[in-house]
Amino acid sequence: MNYKTRSKDAIAARIAQDIPAGAYVNLGIGMPVMVANHIPAESEVCLHSENGILGMGPTPIKGEEDYDLINAGKQPVTLLAGGSYFHHTDSFAMMRAGHLDICVLGAFQVSTHGDLANWHTGLPEDIPAVGGAMDLAIGAKQTWVMMDLLTKSGQSKIVAQCTYPLTGLGCVKRVYTDHATFECSKDGISVIDTVEGLSIAELEGITGISLKSKN
Repeated sequence: MNYKTRSKDAIAARIAQDIPAGAYVNLGIGMPVMVANHIPAESEVCLHSENGILGMGPTPIKGEEDYDLINAGKQPVTLLAGGSYFHHTDSFAMMRAGHLDICVLGAFQVSTHGDLANWHTGLPEDIPAVGGAMDLAIGAKQTWVMMDLLTKSGQSKIVAQCTYPLTGLGCVKRVYTDHATFECSKDGISVIDTVEGLSIAELEGITGISLKSKN
C-alpha cells in the first residue's frame, strides 16, 4: 500500500470544501464538530447545533472556553456575530421541518444505498444514544457522514447491508472517510475521490464492495 490516509482534520477540511456558501448546516457530535474550524468566514455558512444554537464559529482558543456556551456534545463553542441560542424544542422544529441544508453525522455503518446506522452497535454492553440523529438524518435536505472507513479490527464501515440498528433508510448522500469520498444513491455507491496513491481496485479490496468512479 503506497498511500497515506487522511487525518480527521483533513477529512473535516474536505467536507468544508463541499459546503456551499450560505448553507445552513448541522454538525453532529464527535468528529463532525471539527468541520467548524475549516469554514471560511466569507462563505456565510450558518452552523447549527441540535441543543439550540445557530451561528456557531470555530473551536474556542484554549483558555477562552465558555462552558455556558456548548454544543450538543457538551463541548464549548464560539458564537459568531449575529448568532443566537434558543430552546431545544425550537431547534428540533428546525431539524424536522426541513430547514437545514446539510447535516454531517458520524456513523457505525453506512450501506451502499445510503442506509445509516449510527446510534447503537446492538451489543448488550453498549449504551444506545440516538439523540437527534433520526430527526437530522431524515429532516435535513442532505445527510453527509464523516467517519474512518475501517473499524479498529479492520472491518469496513461501508457495507452492502447494515447489521446494526438503523437510524434512517436511504438518507445518506455522501460519505467522507480517511481513505476516500463516496456518493450513495439508489443505484449503489460510487467513489468521488481517493487519497493519493489509492486505486479504486485497492479500495474494493479494502471494503469488499463493488465500486464505480463518480468521475
